[in-house]
Amino acid sequence: MNLSWMAWTWPTAIFFMTILALLVGMAVWEYFSPGGNPRVGVLRFETTRGDRLFVSLLGSAFINLAWLGLVGPNLWWALALSVVYAIGVFRYV
Repeated sequence: MNLSWMAWTWPTAIFFMTILALLVGMAVWEYFSPGGNPRVGVLRFETTRGDRLFVSLLGSAFINLAWLGLVGPNLWWALALSVVYAIGVFRYV
């Protein structure tokens, strides 16, 4: 199978493996503690763990895209900012 057209580099593979690990981790968490721990946060509607993961991944994508457009290709600070954002989402949303 020739996947050279997809530009599979190690950073790309690590990115998708991280997303897969997050999804598997959330599935295992949901299996052992069903219900998703729904709560009402700053958005004023009920969210579950899966909702908060989706919001944090979506926000992190926008943070990284904005960083690429405004600062440049060095994404380590964008990664740190995305982690802080995700912690904030899981804590307050």
